[in-house]
Amino acid sequence: MSRVLYSLMLYLLLPWALLHLVWRARRQPAYLEHVGERFGIFPDNLSSRVIWIHAVSVGETRAAEPLIKALQARHPDHRILLSHGTPTGRQTGVELYGDRVERCYLPYDFSWASRRFLRRFRPVVGVFMETEIWPNLIRASVRSAVPVYLVNARMSEKSARGYRRIGRLTRGALWRLSCIGAQTERDAQHLTDLGAKDVRITGNIKFDRLAPAEMLALGTALRDSFGAQRPVFLAASTREGEEAMILDVVAGIAVTGLLTVIVPRHPQRFDEVAALASQRGYKIQRRSENRPIDADTRIVIGDSMGEMFAYYAACDIAFVGGSLLPLGGQNLLEACAVGRPVIVGAHTFNFEDATRGAIEAGAAIRVADAQELAGTVGRLLGDADRRHTMSEAGKRFTDAHRGATQKTLTLLRW
Repeated sequence: MSRVLYSLMLYLLLPWALLHLVWRARRQPAYLEHVGERFGIFPDNLSSRVIWIHAVSVGETRAAEPLIKALQARHPDHRILLSHGTPTGRQTGVELYGDRVERCYLPYDFSWASRRFLRRFRPVVGVFMETEIWPNLIRASVRSAVPVYLVNARMSEKSARGYRRIGRLTRGALWRLSCIGAQTERDAQHLTDLGAKDVRITGNIKFDRLAPAEMLALGTALRDSFGAQRPVFLAASTREGEEAMILDVVAGIAVTGLLTVIVPRHPQRFDEVAALASQRGYKIQRRSENRPIDADTRIVIGDSMGEMFAYYAACDIAFVGGSLLPLGGQNLLEACAVGRPVIVGAHTFNFEDATRGAIEAGAAIRVADAQELAGTVGRLLGDADRRHTMSEAGKRFTDAHRGATQKTLTLLRW
């Protein structure tokens, strides 16, 4: 596919993109906020030198935290501009960084919108997190003398097959990048095969995320509110379809007083998951009620944002969602970092290397389905020694893989 054909397709898809915003706004009204930014219409210029980082959604925004902190320490005279693609990513940026960064939506990949964006913010460098390849924006950046990097880059075989179908367009975009910092050798090889000219292995920045002291303190408070002696099973970052599966099997876990905490990945689904639990006859409470959990409450809905470290710190065992169904899984490193035994499903292709490493290290267990998940939770809650062994393995695993942030900093030049 040529860039001209790609640009033409963007224009043809524009009505669908607008309808998509309206459709998503039915459940998440924030999709209709700041719409002008998606077309390169922004408020006033930033007054100081700008380091621009693009983190499309929640996972990338959290992953960027160690890099953002390091850049702020190294370049205190610069402002960080964090661009997003989703309202949940943007809200996560607010919770993590407050007014220490500027934020906006990344415009759609029209050449004219890209030029507006670059003229408005005049970044000295652009940094894309993980798997973000926008041909027109990258081309416009290079033509504006803005070096662009792809860092913490991952490229699964499935994604690589998709990019090969538009090989000419992909090669042109990757070739223009100043450098790529890949998570693993496999990621680096896929990117090189697709046409990248300078790929270096820097590791996974997500290993460098440390649990903030205030989150660990909140975790202690949450655990007290759950009941210090109650066994607590956390289902974290669950996706649509998984909560019903989990709710259907936790009733069969023969553990006295078991409390199950479910934290859906997307906040617009909090009410839906609460309704699913109520329909099955469970007594539920919500985190937002901010009161002690009653002894007969079986399900807690984690309807808060930015508290995942605290939820992990407050549980005995954590299941990391997106993995019971073929959705690719979510990041398990936060759970490992605070020393919680981790369970994942069969589908972890989005985080395959980290998941495989955690399993090999003895920090995580893979299950095939919800029934096996329930059985594994029951066995682990009855085996304190096994939980302790997995806890220590998780801490050692994350400690051994830190350092990607510093390696990434050495790539960035402007």
